[in-house]
Amino acid sequence: MPGLTPRLPIERTPEEGYTLIKTYADLITQNLKNIVLTSPGERMMDPVFGVGLRNYLFSQNVLEVHENLQIAISQQVAKYMPYVEIQYIDIADVEESNIIHVSIQYKVPSIGVADSISVSTALRSSTVTEI
Repeated sequence: MPGLTPRLPIERTPEEGYTLIKTYADLITQNLKNIVLTSPGERMMDPVFGVGLRNYLFSQNVLEVHENLQIAISQQVAKYMPYVEIQYIDIADVEESNIIHVSIQYKVPSIGVADSISVSTALRSSTVTEI
């Protein structure tokens, strides 16, 4: 079965060649992760794309910073993925280890998908896990 786009990070398998995303639900999840993890200015032809989760790592763990991050996520999703409806955003800091966890519950009514993602970022790496 042909795929829609390469799965990120790009991997190559002997059976398939490059691993591909084969469903729209998986594609939406990958695109949502890209919006959250990409810092503004990283995408050459669109310098305002992305939330830049890592930019919030050393911000104070206060409600105002969490609200700003929630607003940034909501605005970016509204602009770049208007077919996605965000239901809930939860932000948690682990102060002593400089890690931010963001969980996003969303739905896409046009294809009947309701899902959530969990994204964590630390000083040297970003990890993405799905719930």
